[in-house]
Amino acid sequence: MHAHEKIIRDFYQAFANKDAAAMARCYHPDIAFSDPAFPMLRGAEATAMWAMLTSRAKDGFEIILVNASADAEGGRAQWDAKYIFSQTGNLVHNKISAVFAFRDGKIIRHVDRFSFWRWSSQALGPIGKLLGWSWPLKAFVRRKARASLEGFMDKGNYPKP
Repeated sequence: MHAHEKIIRDFYQAFANKDAAAMARCYHPDIAFSDPAFPMLRGAEATAMWAMLTSRAKDGFEIILVNASADAEGGRAQWDAKYIFSQTGNLVHNKISAVFAFRDGKIIRHVDRFSFWRWSSQALGPIGKLLGWSWPLKAFVRRKARASLEGFMDKGNYPKP
């Protein structure tokens, strides 16, 4: 197994264990993270986001690493997240594709891709199913996610990359 693949596997094992500090140790200080809900997070924003999400995880939270591969050039993973969306109480089963780049033995770039419509249909219920494809709903979710992250970061209790 390539060392980069081990980092990916360690990251998701830490996530499954709700260990944000161990996740942060997999990230380079200059990490750039992006996904449909949290576009373009940098450095401590990324580790704070994971800390926020793991701190809110309730019963039923499950992270499943379906597959992972990596070499000197980069890495990929397919993973599933099962959780209760805290704002609605709805069960979500999100299927995510991730790509990674590495520097100095750490993850420097992490991009998660998933169907926003599929996620919003589960997380938000009928309104997400009806409008999950629309830019206004995506923008609303991103603003709300960003505000939540900023509030979490103001408390200062999260691991740094």
